[in-house]
Amino acid sequence: MDNIMGKTVVITGAARGIGLATAKALLARGARVVIGDRDVTVLEKSVTDLSRLGQASGYPVDVTNRESFAMFLDKARADGGGHIDVLINNAGVMPIGPFLEASEESIRTSVEVNFYGVLTGSQLVLPEMVKRGSGHIVNIASLAGLIALPGQVVYAGTKFAVVGLTTAMADEFAPQGVNVSCVMPTFTNTDLISGTKSTGAQKPVQPEEIAAGVVKALDNPKITHLSVPGPLRFVGTLSAVLPPKGRRWLAKKLGNDTVFLKYDAQARASYEQRAQTAIGVVEHKA
Repeated sequence: MDNIMGKTVVITGAARGIGLATAKALLARGARVVIGDRDVTVLEKSVTDLSRLGQASGYPVDVTNRESFAMFLDKARADGGGHIDVLINNAGVMPIGPFLEASEESIRTSVEVNFYGVLTGSQLVLPEMVKRGSGHIVNIASLAGLIALPGQVVYAGTKFAVVGLTTAMADEFAPQGVNVSCVMPTFTNTDLISGTKSTGAQKPVQPEEIAAGVVKALDNPKITHLSVPGPLRFVGTLSAVLPPKGRRWLAKKLGNDTVFLKYDAQARASYEQRAQTAIGVVEHKA
């Protein structure tokens, strides 16, 4: 049975980056795709582009607002024949830098978008999936959910949470016919890593590679955790069991000890501003 063709797939934070690449990959497999994003201008352009590739639509959504999320999903159901087969919780932000310099707004935004948004979306789609006895939730986490790095204190905390909630939900809802997975990318060539320097050991992957990981998770729904690239999951597992000296040695060896502490602040300024204030829908500017 094809788990993608003809299915209604909803993707949050999909007007750009990994979400947009995933929408394109799923349209190529014959899915009906509904994307959501808080940036209305970018969203509308992306929907126009996606519509040339297949059945695509999109609506504004603020994943930190339960009412906004619920309204978005209702529109997605209307477009998808009254139901949602797959929810991809992709919306996320990644402010970086010294923890003591993080503002309260930045911290709350990261937690609200990266963690609360995933919980909310899941609670809103699970009842219909449980009733139907089928469905799939895919959470876009990060290898930061296995390997916590300096300069990513809050981000890593939220992604560890997403990995954990995915595991718990996967086991809770498997008996009811619903699959839950998380895809854990390494550094990905999107706005999230703007201003940072890649290391030899951590060459960024492309959004299309993460999209391929999502497709793999949907094709193999019993997979709970999938990292991109695959072998890096074992690095994460190793890092988790190393003593502090060993963990810090490994981070230094990979060039991860300062990558999120020493970066081009000017080159990153635009994304940081967007990431630290990512609550609410951004309407058209006059």
